[in-house]
Amino acid sequence: RRREGVRESELAMRSAVLVCTLFTAVKALATGGGIRNVPHSSFSPSTGVRPAASWPHQAPPPARLAKLAPVLGLAFFAHVCTAPPALADGDTEKFKFPPIDRNKKDRCTFVSSAMGQANAARDSLYDLRECQMGGKSAGGFDLSGALMANGDFKGTDFKDAQLSKVYGPDAVFDGADFTNAVVDRAFFKGSSFKGAKFINTVLTGTTFEGADVENADFTGSYIGQYDARRLCKNPTLQGTSAAGVDTRESAGC
Repeated sequence: RRREGVRESELAMRSAVLVCTLFTAVKALATGGGIRNVPHSSFSPSTGVRPAASWPHQAPPPARLAKLAPVLGLAFFAHVCTAPPALADGDTEKFKFPPIDRNKKDRCTFVSSAMGQANAARDSLYDLRECQMGGKSAGGFDLSGALMANGDFKGTDFKDAQLSKVYGPDAVFDGADFTNAVVDRAFFKGSSFKGAKFINTVLTGTTFEGADVENADFTGSYIGQYDARRLCKNPTLQGTSAAGVDTRESAGC
């Protein structure tokens, strides 16, 4: 999360630099100014541009625009080509986490967070990696930010639960019930959701790339347009749920 904050700050700073550069250049053009090296004392403190009246031998507008073109091009290149990609959490390409603390006896326990849902804030790392949690209940729990990679959550009750920004690649969620849950910006690459229930579930920004969703039920779930297109391309989106619902149709494909 700290790295995300730094990345967002860098992007905001680049945007501010671009805006300031464009404003200064356009202001210079509008006032008849040019772009050249001049003493610091000759600049206007409010705009950073030397007043038009102080410039000798003003160039005609087309010539001034030609002078500004390289600056504008450089500003645009610096902003667009050096800015980091804006990826949703569910699409983040690489993750780095500390090793599993196998000496922590109560590590594999569902614990609800009370620190906030949307940003997945917790006072410590919530690590459920490789945990055997099949058949247990986390109904109504806030599990946001949990690390669930390679875990076994077969038949687990996640009804009305909050799972924002969970990291669960290569995990087993076969038969799990996510009815009325919020599963946004989650990463489930390579996981298994055979027969899982996503009834009335919020699935915004969540990736099922390489996941097995055969016989799952997406009835009434909220899936963003872009996310839906990707889900519909999943070859395992087939079969029928335990309730006899066509899996592909339930996802709106």
